[in-house]
Amino acid sequence: MFMTISTTGTPERPATDLGFLLHKHPDRKQSFRTAHGTAHVLYPEASAERCTAALLLEVDPVALVRRGKGKGRGGSPDLALAQYVNDRPYAASSLLAVALSGVFKSALHGVCTARPERAEQPMPLRVEVPALPARGGAELVRKLFAPLGWSTVDAVPVPLDAQFPEWGDSRYVRLTLEGELRLADALRHLYVLLPVLDDSKHYWVSPDEVDKLLRAGEGWLAAHPEQKLITTRYLSRRWGLTQQATRRLELARLADADDIAVEEIDNAVAEETGPADADERPTPLAEQRREAILGALRAAGAGRVLDLGCGQGQLVQALLKDVRFTEIVGVDVSVRALAIASRRLKLDRMGERQAQRVSLLQGSLTYTDKRLAGYDAAVLSEVVEHLDLPRLPALEYAVFGSARPRTVVVTTPNVEYNVRWETLPAGQVRHGDHRFEWTREQFRAWAHRVAERHGYGVAFLPVGPDDPEVGPPTQMAVFTTVAPDGKDRSSVENAKEAKAA
Repeated sequence: MFMTISTTGTPERPATDLGFLLHKHPDRKQSFRTAHGTAHVLYPEASAERCTAALLLEVDPVALVRRGKGKGRGGSPDLALAQYVNDRPYAASSLLAVALSGVFKSALHGVCTARPERAEQPMPLRVEVPALPARGGAELVRKLFAPLGWSTVDAVPVPLDAQFPEWGDSRYVRLTLEGELRLADALRHLYVLLPVLDDSKHYWVSPDEVDKLLRAGEGWLAAHPEQKLITTRYLSRRWGLTQQATRRLELARLADADDIAVEEIDNAVAEETGPADADERPTPLAEQRREAILGALRAAGAGRVLDLGCGQGQLVQALLKDVRFTEIVGVDVSVRALAIASRRLKLDRMGERQAQRVSLLQGSLTYTDKRLAGYDAAVLSEVVEHLDLPRLPALEYAVFGSARPRTVVVTTPNVEYNVRWETLPAGQVRHGDHRFEWTREQFRAWAHRVAERHGYGVAFLPVGPDDPEVGPPTQMAVFTTVAPDGKDRSSVENAKEAKAA
């Protein structure tokens, strides 16, 4: 991956001032470690008349796959073998943009203590990027760079194969930019627009990307005719982040037009913290999950309930608050978790009548256990994803085949919703101990197989906000034993009505 920045000069303003502005000496080759390889800075030519700085990024494909978790980040998302065969080591992308911001950080911010006056002045620049992915073609490249003051925007399509011109052009272009600009402005244009043209990023786009975009786009993005496209692509089509960036850019545009500070415009509502704010805080997903489980158990008319994989006893504690649950048994393989649950429930100080309703048992859910037979309902809340897939059939038989409660409630993360977690890196599961996370289709297929094999009916309910594109954050299945006539013993529709209520 390669890019050059060239300038010309005079004896009074030598071109080698470029070395001062970039904080990289023309007489030395320098190397810098990045998250995905090594960036090299060298000067193919350095004289008073002409100076060229080259940024060469050597991408480590192994690091790229390891950090990307093989989920398409950093690879070409439209190829099944993207983690093995992709254009990332060769084509300018967010990898090069991140390397540029790290290696030329001071220059990007317009800081140069040795030549401060040069950092503030436009200079003749020529930027060359031999291979730039351009989703939108050469015309889009011109639309993005031409309004920024570049006198020449030359985007030459690269043919798929020079030996077979009839195959047409690839999505790559050879980019040449020329113009009189401040070096900091030129670097900011490249930092933002390289990943925009590639329309992909090798890392998860979190909320702080909005601040990065606005800092790099200060002075030019708010008025850019393609602002919407730039913002949308830079933020990887994260609707909430795009809306946030758009609002802030509009404030910046209005403030600039009126020559006042942004704070003077955005002051219609005073900042407050208090009860009103507390009322607007969303209910934690864990609490929504417990309420959904309790609703399903009540709808099933369950009195004696197993909490399988009870952990530290949060659900057991919630069950104890409802007198209709006459017997509650928490089961976990971890002695430490059971000890914490015991302290949470205050078993040693619990009244005799209450203590008769609850017990904690150590046991593995992948082995049959006669103690668990005969209960009205069992709950597997955020449990199945902690098992290795080859051990899942053992759990299925132990619960549905051996213990065989009338109702089984299973909740598990919906992996499709992970893209909505702004702090979750792309490709990672929600918890380090999760062996897998299912899509809605995978979860339903598994649930239907289990239900058919063990004589249950099954219904599915969303837990948390049901996103129209990716579904809810948690998916829940309610299994109910099927009578000989083929009807559920307790209608799963009751669970749906309870959820709606």
